[in-house]
Amino acid sequence: MSTELRYYYDLMSQPCRALYIFLEMTKIPYRRCPIDLRKGEHLTDEFRAINRFPKVPCIVAGGDFHLAESVAIIQFLTREYPEIPDHWYPRNSRTRARIDEYMAWQQHNTRSLCAAYFMYVWLRPRMLGTTVRPERAEQIKDEMERCLDFIEREYLGRGSKFIVGDEISVADLLAACEIEQPRMAGYDPCAGRPNLTAWMGRVREVTSPFYEQAHAVVNKIAAATNAALNKL
Repeated sequence: MSTELRYYYDLMSQPCRALYIFLEMTKIPYRRCPIDLRKGEHLTDEFRAINRFPKVPCIVAGGDFHLAESVAIIQFLTREYPEIPDHWYPRNSRTRARIDEYMAWQQHNTRSLCAAYFMYVWLRPRMLGTTVRPERAEQIKDEMERCLDFIEREYLGRGSKFIVGDEISVADLLAACEIEQPRMAGYDPCAGRPNLTAWMGRVREVTSPFYEQAHAVVNKIAAATNAALNKL
């Protein structure tokens, strides 16, 4: 594809971070178009003309093809740029099916549960002034921890280095970026999970320095949250 690819994103968003790392790692040429969710820029008429839903991430390819949803964007880009290294989204039918399986599973598990904890404990109290009820926070945390324990056991506890096999794929980018989110609410997803800890380290190492770039704001907020909690 020779025409310009525009990428609309906010790095507070988990799938936006995953796509940012993917674009940088694969060296797909693109133009950065940051959208500030906290300022409501995704709700403007201008942005609605770009993405009908409206939310991030989204892309505009070739000047007139508008596409949203991180998984759809990844699948589109791997078709449009066949020179992308195969390990990101392998052509082998069974390996790709396993990656697709994870991406489908995570929508109601890794993504929804990690995000629910972050939103209830950190985001909504700051954005909307809501009150955190300890019993509800504990319930949401329990659901998230069951998901993280499943990943520790079923995805990472069977001898493979990554979510699917021994090479990094888009499944790892999506999973890692989701699992980073509750850190901003003071929760350490790696604590007590040695497989998850080692895997997160591998993902960071393979994708450096883009992983660190994508998570600069996350790391800053997590550090501030932990400092505040340590004062209690």
